[in-house]
Amino acid sequence: MTLRDQLLLTSDAYCAYTGMSRSRLSTILLSGGKRLEMIRAGGDIGTARYESAMLWFSENWPTDLRWPEGVPRPVADACREAAE
Repeated sequence: MTLRDQLLLTSDAYCAYTGMSRSRLSTILLSGGKRLEMIRAGGDIGTARYESAMLWFSENWPTDLRWPEGVPRPVADACREAAE
């Protein structure tokens, strides 16, 4: 599974569970309402933006929703240490 697939799978699960629109989630994660759809169409983002988005998911994931299978869940402390 590619990183792009992981991001899209995670965003789809989050939106389906919370009822949040993909556009709103895209704005929160990627500072643009059309960026998730751009990625779905084959577009790309940098690694720092990907890591930031996945960390946001990890920190904001509903406690009663199972994390997507096959997608590594980032740990906040590890991500912050790697950035330093």
